[in-house]
Amino acid sequence: MNFPPDSKSYFEIVWKIVREIPSGVVSTYGQLASMIPPPPGVEEADYERYGAVWAGKAMNAVSSADSDDVPWQRVVNSQGGVSLPADSLAAAEQRQRLVQEGVAFSASGKINLNTYGWDGPPAEWLRENRLLTPKPLKKPNEDKPGQMRLF
Repeated sequence: MNFPPDSKSYFEIVWKIVREIPSGVVSTYGQLASMIPPPPGVEEADYERYGAVWAGKAMNAVSSADSDDVPWQRVVNSQGGVSLPADSLAAAEQRQRLVQEGVAFSASGKINLNTYGWDGPPAEWLRENRLLTPKPLKKPNEDKPGQMRLF
């Protein structure tokens, strides 16, 4: 399954979600896929395996003509990294656009998803568009529930 059954419709849904990502935060391919129900005829287990790849293909299909309409730079991989070839002009442009939006990269070239990860669109928007609650990008606090923090 290299592509979803109806790539055009799937890509349009991905781009619609990406248009909701505000400046200064990022989403991941997996988070985008988590909001989209499995396409008709695709088993849930298969969708879990291929959804992020399909979201990546949707982002790869954004043309230079769409780049102002679809903020492609706000979508990164699950480690907070740019997925484009490191020495490519497109990767440099993605990093530059994100930095201009206030997103910081670590010395290793990663974005801290706990700081810059998107929580997803409002629940009402998700309902109106028949989408699912996104998987969280931010890791839960390491503190144990109910334990008082001393410093």
